[in-house]
Amino acid sequence: MHPAILVMGVSGCGKSTVGAGLATAIGGCFLDGDDFHPSQNVARMAAGQPLTDAMRWPWLDALGQAVQAARQNGPAVFACSALRKRYRDHLRAAVPDLRIAYLDAPRDVVLARLAQRQGHFMPASLLDSQFATLEIPQNPTIAARID
Repeated sequence: MHPAILVMGVSGCGKSTVGAGLATAIGGCFLDGDDFHPSQNVARMAAGQPLTDAMRWPWLDALGQAVQAARQNGPAVFACSALRKRYRDHLRAAVPDLRIAYLDAPRDVVLARLAQRQGHFMPASLLDSQFATLEIPQNPTIAARID
């Protein structure tokens, strides 16, 4: 089985950019967790409302299945906030031997990035809820500070 690497952190920390670059570097495929959200999740976040756990489980299920299928053909790298330990554990149940790359960035850096981002459903108004929800992984495979 090929490796699967989760690139995680708050919205705007660079998960998609780092994940896509990592996938290219190791000759794997990249999946963006945002692409697996059902439309009702996207609409809720776009309206400035954080998701409930009940809304996250089906999204995490779909993402975990896609990653597990992708890693049959080669390394799979995927971006997903996975802010709570229980979300990462849920993904691990679907994706055995999951490796985690945690991107840590200061609030002011992330806020500046979110302010410049165009065409994304996640508003900067939800950033504080992201940091409040974040449970920093205790033993990530990779940890990187983004300044």
